[in-house]
Amino acid sequence: MSWKASAIEDLSGKTVVITGANSGLGLASSHALAAKGAHVIMTARDEQRGWAAKAKVEHAIPGASVEVRRLDTSSLDSVRSFTKDFSGPLDILLNNAGIMAIPFSQSVDGYEMHLATNHLGHFALTALLLESLKAAPAARVVTISSVAGKQTAMSFDDITTETGYEKWSAYARSKLANLLFTAELDRKLRDVGSTISALAAHPGLSDTNLFPDDSGRMGGIVKRLAQSADAGALPQLFAATSPTAQSGQYYGPSFAEFRGGPKLLKMPTVAVSVEEAQKLWAQSVDVTGLDFSF
Repeated sequence: MSWKASAIEDLSGKTVVITGANSGLGLASSHALAAKGAHVIMTARDEQRGWAAKAKVEHAIPGASVEVRRLDTSSLDSVRSFTKDFSGPLDILLNNAGIMAIPFSQSVDGYEMHLATNHLGHFALTALLLESLKAAPAARVVTISSVAGKQTAMSFDDITTETGYEKWSAYARSKLANLLFTAELDRKLRDVGSTISALAAHPGLSDTNLFPDDSGRMGGIVKRLAQSADAGALPQLFAATSPTAQSGQYYGPSFAEFRGGPKLLKMPTVAVSVEEAQKLWAQSVDVTGLDFSF
């Protein structure tokens, strides 16, 4: 598929929330959607970096409708604070923020940091923004996963401790959680005949700050082989905007899921288990204290 961001239809009057919008895929998505007339709410853990990113978008797109709000998806209080101040219909929610392969640490709420940042915060955010999503005529929730998500299995008994911790496995589990969440959200939305769509996407190998310049040999390989953040953002932009993208679908790069334009993918085998998805959903409800009022 040779689809480009220029193919996005006019988004005037639409509102978009993008987590982790100050750099990488989030910044690329902010630029692409603002260029098509959307009002883009760029969220960032660090507001100063968020303001700097906003300035980049406004410089590239004079008259762009963008704003910055603080949101740290690793903190449930931060998620609640953000959503408390949110009002009006929400057309697109891009659950984009993420961390990758960091040493063991726990979130302020006491959960393993990958799971807290990449999954639990987005689960809570989506739940708390559900009424705003309902208020839009055909809202979309797009959650960003990774090819790493098909290289692991969920574990439901080690979400707080460092017992047997391995950073790449922890990252992979959080990315599988993104897929299981999307699949179960899609099922629940279909069950009630909702007009909201739930989709997933992954960027392949993309040059973002998940691989910092000083990240050693692996970082050097990425810098040489990766596609740009603009190219890596195409699958999530397609999922968020294309008239042909449908709820429950999963998009990634067309060339071996490594690079290239967006392509419809099959969900990995590990992500299609209804039982696993329901277990994760139940645990996420228990951990966050939030459920979805469909």
